[in-house]
Amino acid sequence: MKSAATAHDALPGDPPTTDAKNSFYKDVLTSLIGAEIPFLVGGAYAFRYYTGIVRDTKDLDLFLRSSDQARAMTLLANRGYPTEHTAPHWLTKIRHEREYVDLIVGLANGIGTVTDSWFDAAVPNELFGIPVRLIPAEEMLWSKAFIFERDRFDGADINHLIRAQGSKLDWRRLRDLFGDQWPVFLAHLVMYRYVYPAERDAVPEWLWKDLLLKAESQLSERGPADVCYGTLLARTQYQVDVEQWKYADARVVPYGRLSAHQASQ
Repeated sequence: MKSAATAHDALPGDPPTTDAKNSFYKDVLTSLIGAEIPFLVGGAYAFRYYTGIVRDTKDLDLFLRSSDQARAMTLLANRGYPTEHTAPHWLTKIRHEREYVDLIVGLANGIGTVTDSWFDAAVPNELFGIPVRLIPAEEMLWSKAFIFERDRFDGADINHLIRAQGSKLDWRRLRDLFGDQWPVFLAHLVMYRYVYPAERDAVPEWLWKDLLLKAESQLSERGPADVCYGTLLARTQYQVDVEQWKYADARVVPYGRLSAHQASQ
């Protein structure tokens, strides 16, 4: 199986950017490093490293602990960049003209946040000649697995990640990241098996057995009647369920971790 770059390999050339965008990104990176605020690079840059797929990107995704979010925002605001508290439980933005840097502290649906383990498994690399660390492939796959909107579905990204990195993934840690949301994981693995029939061995046999046994054990079980878990996957697609059909929103307490206000953001 062909794979993308390996750890410590440089990204294959900096992405196409304007001088203004390049300067903005470099200033944000060096400012955070100078202030000793730990961050991880994700988005198109990390995806290119793991899969070899090059995309022009409209922003730079940086992942950091929620405990560092306010300090990072203050630091960059003091450098003259407008800031946006888009949805502080997971996303804030730094702006320069038309360009953005996203500061991400967790998943939009509230099921997980950036933790020390993300940094423990991060991959050293360089971006614009600056030493950085990339978000682990496991966390990238996990976060993409819950994007099922009508206008954006990251299933192909997941298939490409598994194809390129399957032999290197820490599958047990990835399984544990999904936790109770393991049916979403299984659904993506089934689709991978369909898309790449000759490369099915990228997913270990023990994992298939583990997840399929879980599925079999629940065949006769019924879950809570008043909740829709679709909102964990696609907020807009399941608005009708929550607003008109009066299902409980699985993102919101007591089923999820968000308040109603955070979910509305």
